[in-house]
This record gives sequence, C-alpha cells and structure tokens, in this order.
Amino acid sequence: MWPVWRVLVYVSAYYVLRSLLIFIAGGIAGKADNLNPLWLELLEESLLLLAALAPAWFLAKLEMRPFGSFGLPLRRAFGRDFLSGLVWGIAAITLLLLAMHGIGAFNFGSVATHGIRAFRFAVFWGIFFLVVALYEDFLFRGYSLITLSETTGFWPAAILISALFGAVHLFNPEETLPGALGAACIGLFFCFTLRRTRALWFAVGLHAAWDWGESFLYSVPDSGTVSPGHLLNSSFRGARWLTGGSVGPEASVFVFILIAVMWVVFDRLYPARKS
Repeated sequence: MWPVWRVLVYVSAYYVLRSLLIFIAGGIAGKADNLNPLWLELLEESLLLLAALAPAWFLAKLEMRPFGSFGLPLRRAFGRDFLSGLVWGIAAITLLLLAMHGIGAFNFGSVATHGIRAFRFAVFWGIFFLVVALYEDFLFRGYSLITLSETTGFWPAAILISALFGAVHLFNPEETLPGALGAACIGLFFCFTLRRTRALWFAVGLHAAWDWGESFLYSVPDSGTVSPGHLLNSSFRGARWLTGGSVGPEASVFVFILIAVMWVVFDRLYPARKS
C-alpha cells in the first residue's frame, strides 16, 4: 500500500500548493487592474503546472528516483515524440471536423480574425494550451499514474485515473456526461501512448495541438468554452449527439469512433516492447 500513500501525499501537497499559488495570483490580479484577463488565465495555468510538478520533484528526491521517470524526461523534451504528437493532434481534430462537415453537421465558416492579430492569438493559444497539456497530463498521468501502477498494475490505474480525468471535466461550463466520457476516453488513450513511448511527450503534443485546433484554428467549443480571438466563424448544425452541442466535438459520437481508430493506428505504429 506504500505507493497509494505516496500518491495521497502527492495529491495533498498539490492542493496545498495550488491554493497558495492561486491566492498569490489573486493578489497580483487585484493590483493589476489593466492586465489582460487572458494573461491572467495563462498565469493561473502556469501556477497550476508548478503546483503539479513541484511536489513530484520533491518526492522523487526522497525516493531517490530521477524526476524524468515520472513521464517527462528532459532529454526527450519537445523531441520526436512531442512533434509526432503535434501532428497527430492537428490531424485528429481535422479528421473529426471533416467527417462532421461531410454529413452537414459542421460548417467551417469565414475568417473572423485577420493579420497580425490572428498571428498573436495563434501564438498565445499555442503557449497557453502547451501549458495546459503539461499540467493536466503530468497531474493525471505523471507521478500519480506511474506510482499507483506499482500497486494496482498499469491498466487498472490508467482506467481509474482516466475516469477521474473525465469526472473533473463535469465541473467545466456547459459540460455534459457524453463530453466527460469523451474526455475520459481520450485520457485513456493518452495513458496508452505513455505505455508505448515510455514518456508523456507524445501525449503532451497531441493534447496541446488538439486543444489549439479546437479553440483557435477551427474555433469550436472546447469542453463548453469558446476562446476569444478564434480564427473562424464556424458553426454546428444538427442533433447534439452528432455535433456535441455547446460542449463541442468532444461530446460528439464521432469522437469515440475517432479514438478507436487512433488506438488501432497507434498500436500498429508503436508496437509493444519488452519491459
């Protein structure tokens, strides 16, 4: 049971540090009346990332293990797996929306943001969703998953963690049960990529590119949130089970088909290796 207690210590330390950092961020926001709310959002996500990483780094020292053994080895940072993940993420959201467009459920619309403003938002959201991906993937599939796996085995831990990942999405605005289930299934696929690549970098790249493609490039809701500065005036038409409704494509029936296809393709391209 020792690994379970280590996870509980990690989660407790995360929440304590998270509360402290968010309190500090609130103080900064209160004194910076003219600061753009988007920059405050990026600051908050960056502090959440710090809250997820710092306890794991400290526990790694206590356990006399390299920090990189928990999914983010620095020698592989932003390398081939990360770049492959970026390609997969953009390709996945593109194929999903093309399928929905093909049946008349999605319209790409016209360009909403032009020129240098579009470029600035593209860069901002790229940085923002990279931070979000690092934070969420490490919190759910880094120290917690790898440590819990020592007791339960990998797949029971992965299923439990992915169910929690989906449940957390229910706290997002406009989120629905199908959307949370879609997030849980995507989270389980991320666990599968960790299993095969021995790191989180592929998942981080895919996660960041998927969110960027949803929120900026194709300008659709991401877990019920429409991001400002999006590129297109896109729109959905049809039943909620096809379009995902206000939640976005993560709640569409097509996303489950897409995840199944991704699982099969990834299994072929990244075959299992001996431990």
